[in-house]
Amino acid sequence: MDFSTQPVLSMTQATIFQGENPVLTDVNFSVEQHEFVFLIGRTGSGKSSLLKTLYADLPLKAGHAEVVGYNLSKIKTKEVPFLRRKIGIIFQDFQLFTDRSVSENLAFVLKATGWTDALKIRERISDVLLQVGLVDALNKMPHQLSGGEQQRIVIARALLNNPSILLADEPTGNLDPDVADGIFKLFQEINKQGTAILMATHNHELLRKFPYRVLKCEKGKLLDSQLHDVSFGSSF
Repeated sequence: MDFSTQPVLSMTQATIFQGENPVLTDVNFSVEQHEFVFLIGRTGSGKSSLLKTLYADLPLKAGHAEVVGYNLSKIKTKEVPFLRRKIGIIFQDFQLFTDRSVSENLAFVLKATGWTDALKIRERISDVLLQVGLVDALNKMPHQLSGGEQQRIVIARALLNNPSILLADEPTGNLDPDVADGIFKLFQEINKQGTAILMATHNHELLRKFPYRVLKCEKGKLLDSQLHDVSFGSSF
């Protein structure tokens, strides 16, 4: 089997739960390597629960899903860190350690995912900071950075292990429009270099400007713009 042609993630007849309550049923979609996909829907429609299921923060109780080669319905707890090495997770609220420098924040992730060589750790940190345009932030503390700079560090953190896909939950939601535009362009650059991206967003201007595929959580279903007429007015 040629894994290079396999989707980076796929979900078949899946039910997504929020606690004991199903929020999305009969979910069927896949994301191909190098693809950029928007995920939209009203607050509470299941977007975050879907993303959390994809990185095994929530269990997949029904249906089938495979992400970067891992079967989520059968994944063992000890396998979850290995799954997360192959995907990059980007949160809206940064989740940086406020008492550690940028370098220490990034080194923590590398060490937690099995890196041991100090020189290689330093080199990898320099590489990802260069990629997000923040080489000079190496020794700064998070509070010394603007919101946009902190989000770039979060993206750098997600890139450390050369992920096959980035899962981004409202990555521009807390940022000013001009700063958000810069962050979105960074995602586009990352995508052009071969990393698939699934980005949850409420920013309908992005959807109007860029003709990427759209998945919409609506009334307990996941609608795919490849198969359905997906509206994205200001109401989502």
